[in-house]
Amino acid sequence: MPELPEVEAARRAIEENCLGKKIKRAIIANDSKVIEGVSSLDFESALLGKTIVSAHRKGKNLWLHLDSPPFPSFQFGMAGAIYIKGVAVTKYKRSAVKDNDEWPSKYSKFFVELDDGLELSFTDKRRFARVRLLKDPTSVPPISELGPDALFEPMTINEFTDSLSKKKIGIKALLLDQSYISGIGNWIADEVLYQARIHPLQICSSLSKENCATLHNCIKEVIQYAVEVDADCNRFPCDWLFHFRWGKKSGKIKVEVGADSSQFPSNWIFHSREKKPGKAFVDGKKIDFINAGGRTSAYVPDLQKLSGTVATKAAGKPRKQASKKKGGDEAEDNVDDEDGVGDEPTNEEEESTKITKPKKGGNPRGRGKKPPMKRKAKESDDDDDDDDDDSGGNNDVSSEEDDEDPTEKGRKVKTNTSNKQAKTVKTSKRAVSSQDGKKPKRAK
Repeated sequence: MPELPEVEAARRAIEENCLGKKIKRAIIANDSKVIEGVSSLDFESALLGKTIVSAHRKGKNLWLHLDSPPFPSFQFGMAGAIYIKGVAVTKYKRSAVKDNDEWPSKYSKFFVELDDGLELSFTDKRRFARVRLLKDPTSVPPISELGPDALFEPMTINEFTDSLSKKKIGIKALLLDQSYISGIGNWIADEVLYQARIHPLQICSSLSKENCATLHNCIKEVIQYAVEVDADCNRFPCDWLFHFRWGKKSGKIKVEVGADSSQFPSNWIFHSREKKPGKAFVDGKKIDFINAGGRTSAYVPDLQKLSGTVATKAAGKPRKQASKKKGGDEAEDNVDDEDGVGDEPTNEEEESTKITKPKKGGNPRGRGKKPPMKRKAKESDDDDDDDDDDSGGNNDVSSEEDDEDPTEKGRKVKTNTSNKQAKTVKTSKRAVSSQDGKKPKRAK
């Protein structure tokens, strides 16, 4: 997911290449989920003939100031990106448009051509971004609800320390709260906590003044460094955890940052994000994964230790990474949302759910209290329902049926008639087959 460095890189690219130029053509996607509160035709007509005066950013939001309102604003969501044809906006996205690339992209939501021929596009594969046309973007949500920008409006050390002393939540959750500090996302939060040697679940009010000062400095250094190098990851310090948060899988990395992991410094935690627990290391120390602030969080237990009462209350094993194989976009999707993405169950939780979830249409009264043949016939009926909803819950029944006598299997097929006929067939079966040595009761 785009975080402050990527959005700031986009702002600077617009500032360097588009200011003072007039919009002569506009194409706005007919996508009411992304284009919010205005029709594509009205949006286009509001842009034509306008001159781009400046580009602004707060947190992960960007907006263009034109020579007259309304102004277009962009909330990047999980996969939003700015492309300028002929300009590499940021190496995070490798966003220079090549001659043989589709242009504008089929995922383009906002496209303008300027009077000098330069073309700019905002794309979003996942459709979690929001593009708005507003008279004053800073006076309405989401921008009006954001906390101070982590780059442009940093708190002083005293302000930061004092605010943390009043917070009774985990530090990772607080850093991800955009109303507290805007612009910090998942990987930056993990990186600064690793650099400060603070556990993601440590309660804010329990942090010492020294901890607070160290964290304040790490936030400043990581963000400024990432922004200044414009995502040229070869320049990131080799002892940053960034490198180990994401695993190398066929040379690809999640769209959350959209980077080639081979370019990131080898001692950032970033690179091991996708590695399995027990196989992720930074500087020879093991990285574990837990859920903190509703997000998958990478940390180093040997260096980031819980202290105080929270240490005794911490329960559960390190979180295992959920498989991220959903097609198209959330391979890119996963996004662990970005920011605003809810908790995902761990692999262990998923397995527990599969085991404890009752089979659809299953016998609520238990298996051991009924004659075997009646139970199997009932399960056979239920299997038909299971097939319809692809629940995959009939594996146990299949294994039982494999052990049955073929004659009995043939008889069970007849149970797909009406309820009265089914009862007659089952009574007949019990009369013929007395496996338990007991005679079934006669029907009255």
